[in-house]
Amino acid sequence: MKHRSAKSLFSFTLISVLLLSMFASGASAAGAELTASSAKTKTNALQSYVDSMQPGWNLGNTLDATGADETTWGNPKVTKQLIQQIKKQGFNSIRIPVTWGQHMGSAPDYTIDPAYLDRVQEVVNWALDAHLYVLINVHHDSWQWVSYMESKHDEVLAQYNAAWTQIADRFKNTSDKLLFESINEPRFTDGGTTDTAKMFDMLAELNTSFHQIVRASGGKNTTRPLVLPSLGSSPTQENMDELYSTITSLNDPNLIATVHYYGFWPFSVNIAGYTTFEQDTQNDITTTFDNVYNTFTAKGIPVILGEYGLLGFDKNTNVIEQGEKLKFFNFLLNKLKDKHITAMLWDNGQHFGRTTFKWSDPSLYHMIMDTVNGAAATASSDQIFIKQGQQVKDASLQLTLNGTKFDSISVNGKKLKKNQDYTLTDGGLLTLKANTLKSLTASGKTGVNAVLTLSFNKGPEWKVNVIVYKTPQLQSASGTTDSFSIPTAFNGDRLATMEAVYADGSFAGPQNWTAYKEFGNTFNPNYDNGTIDLLPAFFNEVKDGDVTLKFHFWSGEIVTYTITKNGTAVTGQAN
Repeated sequence: MKHRSAKSLFSFTLISVLLLSMFASGASAAGAELTASSAKTKTNALQSYVDSMQPGWNLGNTLDATGADETTWGNPKVTKQLIQQIKKQGFNSIRIPVTWGQHMGSAPDYTIDPAYLDRVQEVVNWALDAHLYVLINVHHDSWQWVSYMESKHDEVLAQYNAAWTQIADRFKNTSDKLLFESINEPRFTDGGTTDTAKMFDMLAELNTSFHQIVRASGGKNTTRPLVLPSLGSSPTQENMDELYSTITSLNDPNLIATVHYYGFWPFSVNIAGYTTFEQDTQNDITTTFDNVYNTFTAKGIPVILGEYGLLGFDKNTNVIEQGEKLKFFNFLLNKLKDKHITAMLWDNGQHFGRTTFKWSDPSLYHMIMDTVNGAAATASSDQIFIKQGQQVKDASLQLTLNGTKFDSISVNGKKLKKNQDYTLTDGGLLTLKANTLKSLTASGKTGVNAVLTLSFNKGPEWKVNVIVYKTPQLQSASGTTDSFSIPTAFNGDRLATMEAVYADGSFAGPQNWTAYKEFGNTFNPNYDNGTIDLLPAFFNEVKDGDVTLKFHFWSGEIVTYTITKNGTAVTGQAN
């Protein structure tokens, strides 16, 4: 995937499904050499091998960039130090997406530029030297030229075969901790294909050809673990059933299935009012991976979740509210852990700094690593709102302990006293006393007045912001469809979502099956500048006339605003 946009084409909207119980025990030691012993032994060894890869990380938007070199999508050149840092951060495997097409010569040889192949090998060797499992693939070629396979069958197959013939030959004597993935998110729509059955046939042909080429290349490639994707790397049941059929037909115990997952689509991009990690989003994870487990893992075929994250991260990692985001990753990774599925975080540079070696969101990093490696607790929210000037009342949060034990609450290093400052029931209902909250917000200033740190006997802390607010105020504005900002006094509050409707009550803007618009795509709060920005993508699909906007804030406040569009001119006023 590029930015996440290329991935968004396959928004794993209402696809989903998680795995059931653990893979049977009896596996040989993790990382053991894969030999030509019995199928049962090899299956167990391969599952143990995949277990040893957990957790994994993607070197996204780098060697998969479609420009002249690995920097063309904004990331710096990969360094040995970066790879070493990935291991130091606690990851055991790295997926190195590689796009080959722009580095290949013309037919009939389709020769890969030796310098580029050397560069890929250099990065692979750095990762192996860092004691990481390494996965390389054919990445954005999937939509650049492989997607034309129906109309250019022989040409596409010849280039694909040439690519894997050269890749397999270059790495045939490399450690078996290197895996090959046949192709990333395969799709065939650019050739005019609309027939799903034809797409399945073309993918089966590619996967089968890949398998034959690699196995025939000799060396360690005769038993090297090979990773095969479903159509679009999507976990829909139909797509997985087809992949299962291909894998079983190849009769090779060293094959691994892969799918990708970016969450229940409305939640993953914050649209249609799905601002919280609610039941539909949880059900999507559970159903998706129950199906994945039943289709593959339970039948002895290990699974790698080759990419996971949230689609909204393409726009901004704050599209999803922090606490809701943390609960999503905690729930997802707990399910994957239960089902023995190794997960590889998609990171195109927005998570781990390629030169700073620092996490943009340390809380997210710790939630991921602690959930994968042990246990992590969450709470029903990470925000407590207190309206300025109103009587302060008790506030409750429901804890989900996930195998941990509650330890303490502190503010600025000072522990609060149980039964005096707060109470905690056996069922995990944490209640902050009104007097405690009143003391913490004594300044009366809007904004975050205190940060509660909830500690547990293991895993990451859970931070809760205690926020004083008053109703946000929006002012009149004028601008254009390319640039329109509403001056906003947020008054300590935070924007959750926005509705847009015409005067007749019909839904305005893009994706007009819902009144609630997509956060980060159609609107954005700018807390530093004190504005709510309406983006060009919103106006691109708004008719001339009046549109009523309802801004929903996390405190529960709703503020109404009316804009009037006339061609490219836009005016707005508070209601």
